[in-house]
Amino acid sequence: MFKQMPASGPVTLTTNLADYPISKALKSGAVPSDLVSFDFAGTKIANQGFKPMVREGKFDAGELAIVTFLQAIAWGKPLVLLPAVMMGRFQHNCISYDCRKGDMTPKQLEGKRVGVRAYSQTTGVWVRGILTHEYGVDISKVRWATYEEPHVAEYKDPAFLEKFDPKGKSMEELMFEGDFDAVILGGEIPNEPRAKTLIPDAKQAALDWNARTGAVSVNHFFVVSAEVAKRPELVEEIWRMLKETKKAMPAPADGVDVHPFGWDENRRNLELIIQFAYEQQMLPRMMSVDELITDATRNLKP
Repeated sequence: MFKQMPASGPVTLTTNLADYPISKALKSGAVPSDLVSFDFAGTKIANQGFKPMVREGKFDAGELAIVTFLQAIAWGKPLVLLPAVMMGRFQHNCISYDCRKGDMTPKQLEGKRVGVRAYSQTTGVWVRGILTHEYGVDISKVRWATYEEPHVAEYKDPAFLEKFDPKGKSMEELMFEGDFDAVILGGEIPNEPRAKTLIPDAKQAALDWNARTGAVSVNHFFVVSAEVAKRPELVEEIWRMLKETKKAMPAPADGVDVHPFGWDENRRNLELIIQFAYEQQMLPRMMSVDELITDATRNLKP
C-alpha cells in the first residue's frame, strides 16, 4: 500500500519516472527543493512500473499512462493526477503494416489481425479512436491480439480479444513472419523498407488533426498518491519543480507542445481519451475531466 506521509516537514518520494528530455533536469538534481526529494527507484522502462504502482502502491509519485490512471480512478485507487504530461507524442504513426503484401488503407484493416502489447495500452486506445473517428474504421471488425494483461487488476479484457505468446520475438518480427497484418507499436515504425504506416503521411496527418481538433494524443501524466495529496504544499512544490524541469527542455521542432501543463491546456486531450476509452470498453462508466480534479490540484497553473 502507499506509505503515509509525515504531517509536516520534508519528504522523500519513491518515484517511477523514466529518462526523457522533460525529466532530465529533475532527475539530475538541477531543480532543488527543501521540501521534496525524489528517490528514483522505478524501472528503466516506465510502463513496467505501472502495475506495481496501481496494484501494490509501490511508488508515491511518478508517471502513469492516462488510460491506466482512468481505470485506476474508476476502480477506486488512491491516486491523484497532476495536469503535467511527462510523455506525449502524436500516435498516427504508431500502427504499421508489412507493405510487401501491397498497400493497405485504414479501412482495409477491417477483417485483419492486429497485434498490440495490451488492449488497454494508451497508445492503442488513441490509435483505435483515431482510426474510428478520422478514418471510419469499424474496430469491432478487426481481430485484436494481445499478450500482456491490464495494469489494473479489476479491469477485464473484452472476451473478443485473441491472446498470443510472443515467444521472445518483437511484434514487428511476428508481423514480418505473417502472424499479424498490422501492429500497434509504442513509437516509430521499424526503420526498414518492409514496414509502412497505415495512416498515409502520418506526421502531416497528425499535425492536421492537431490543428483541427486542438488536441494532443498525450500518454503519461505525473501522478501522486492520495497520501501525498493530503498535504497540498507538497503538490504545489512538485508542480513548481515539474514546471522548472519543463523549462529546461528543448523547444519542440514543429512548434507543437506535446507536453502541455495545466487543466485548461489538457481539457480537450483528456475529454478525447476518456471518450475513446469508454467507447472501447476500457471504463465501466463515462467519466468527466472535472472529476479528475481535486482540491489539491485545482489551482495548479502552467
